[in-house]
Amino acid sequence: MESQRLKKVNSVLQQDLGELLDAFARDHFRGTLVSVSEVRVAPDLSYAKVFVSVFPTDRQGAVMKQVGDATGHLRHQLGQRIRNQMRVVPDLDFRLDTTLDERDKVDQALKGKGENPIK
Repeated sequence: MESQRLKKVNSVLQQDLGELLDAFARDHFRGTLVSVSEVRVAPDLSYAKVFVSVFPTDRQGAVMKQVGDATGHLRHQLGQRIRNQMRVVPDLDFRLDTTLDERDKVDQALKGKGENPIK
């Protein structure tokens, strides 16, 4: 069960990383929307999984590679933003969030337009 403290930290990191990634996308990928859909911080606050959504989906690979290469820079910028709230900035692990794609596949299958996932 997630504590109130972890929920608050997740929320703060999601907000700040969302703003940082939005600026990053504007600088590097014109016409691409990059958002943070979820952040999961370890109980000791040393590690955070950051789930990122990218639209349009054909740019996901390029965006995730650039974000992966800029992880150190993004972590530093995050540290500048949260230095009064957290003593240690967690290590960031950026992952592509595919839940929307999966949901679309299920919706299409239910409407009879896509491939049936149950065969």
